[in-house]
Amino acid sequence: MRFLSFFFDLLEPFFRLGQRWLGLSRLGWLFVAPNLLIIGIFTFLPILINIVYAVTGGVNLFPFQRPFTGAENFKILFECQNYLDLSTCRKDVFWRAIGNTLKFSFLQVGLMVLLSLVTALVLNRKIIGRGFWRGVFFYPVLLSPVVVALIWKWLLQNQGVFNAGLVAINMPAIEWLTDAGWAFFWTVFVSIWAHMGFYTLILLAGLQAIPRDLYEAAEMDRAGPWRTLTRITLPLLMPNLIVVLVLAAIRAVQVFDEVFVLTGGGPGSATTFIVQFIYQTGFAEQIHLYGLAAAASLALAVFLVILTLAQLRLTRASEAGQKGH
Repeated sequence: MRFLSFFFDLLEPFFRLGQRWLGLSRLGWLFVAPNLLIIGIFTFLPILINIVYAVTGGVNLFPFQRPFTGAENFKILFECQNYLDLSTCRKDVFWRAIGNTLKFSFLQVGLMVLLSLVTALVLNRKIIGRGFWRGVFFYPVLLSPVVVALIWKWLLQNQGVFNAGLVAINMPAIEWLTDAGWAFFWTVFVSIWAHMGFYTLILLAGLQAIPRDLYEAAEMDRAGPWRTLTRITLPLLMPNLIVVLVLAAIRAVQVFDEVFVLTGGGPGSATTFIVQFIYQTGFAEQIHLYGLAAAASLALAVFLVILTLAQLRLTRASEAGQKGH
């Protein structure tokens, strides 16, 4: 305590000087200036640099060495003779990555929300070892995505545990990660397994916030489980469901870590998603097309902003609906 008092005594002349120069109403800016500086350097400056790369061309790394090309990079990405035939697109890999991302997001988010809801409903009941099971479902969230992918790759590779089990019972081994259909299935499954616990926790918190009096009243009115679920639980849980839906969608669109380690985007481009396309275009390929990668990342950023705004709008509409009732 004496040290803190001595420390603040040393700073007092600076605070008085700042108050004299800025005035009492602007003194708060002096305290938030370090945080604003950090946010500016590590958030807004990279965004600005990314925009500069998106409107310039060439393979040079430094922005001042790159010629201005305007919207040329966006034109390369979005130019197609027939959008129903991806082979006619100038950058068909980009569109395949978009298609894979949309397909992955639709399947993963839908199953994620459904399974998280069912799991939360079960874990909210009085079951044996409820605390243990809650920990079991949440544990994968604590693991690094790379660790998760390595574990499942060890299980699914051609000489992995799953195939060893199949061979042991005289069944043929399956190419889990080199067959396009199976590879896509496992990317969805592993992503759900890794993140479902987080969304289950959000829904579980929402379930526990619902007053017990409502369920007691429904029981007295002899309302069945389905009617209780549809008339009480789901309407009151709707704000949490909206948050889970949008957060899961944002995460699904940005999927990269698990898939990159698990399949590397293969076989072919079967599991190449938009973030991996950006990475490969800007850094992994022999010719680093930084402008093209930056343009694709800006397109992704616009889509994420739209999702965020949709979440805010849906959340406000849900809250307004509940207040109206």
